[in-house]
Amino acid sequence: MTSGTPGKPGNPDGADAVEGAAAAGGAETVRDTHATAAGGAAEDGVKRGPRQRLTTDTARPEGGGRAASGDAPAPARQWPLLTVLVLAGLGLLVVGTDPFPQSFRVGTILVGAALLTGAVIRRTLPSVGMLAVRSRFTDMITYGVMGGLIVLLALMVQPGPWLRIPFLEDVLHLTVT
Repeated sequence: MTSGTPGKPGNPDGADAVEGAAAAGGAETVRDTHATAAGGAAEDGVKRGPRQRLTTDTARPEGGGRAASGDAPAPARQWPLLTVLVLAGLGLLVVGTDPFPQSFRVGTILVGAALLTGAVIRRTLPSVGMLAVRSRFTDMITYGVMGGLIVLLALMVQPGPWLRIPFLEDVLHLTVT
């Protein structure tokens, strides 16, 4: 018995027994008088019009299936997500260990590149496993914008920025002074 399924225990809309939602053009037969508490005195077997239903489950996102066959071990099935996580973890490791000058910048660029890689993978592959969180379009925009902003900020961070955008410097000077 699945919680949230019409006619099953645990249904959030309170109807304990509803049958035939699709039968007879959407009319339902009410077997329990609890369902009529808001509307009037209905007896067993009374036909009603179509009911509004609460959403009780979420649909799987596009591309939310396995990225490899079910025979493959779990890491192989989720290689798109693992690719993004390993690249982001490498960036965090570089930032955390600080092995060379400007390592904070290089590590942050790796984290942004991981998100950009996730956006490219989400766009190009039909099935990406757990990398799919929402719809394809939403995932691509989210990963791409966040990755692009992280890379842009890593390139512009002081001291000694690798990228100078005069317009943004003027805006900063106008807001600070």
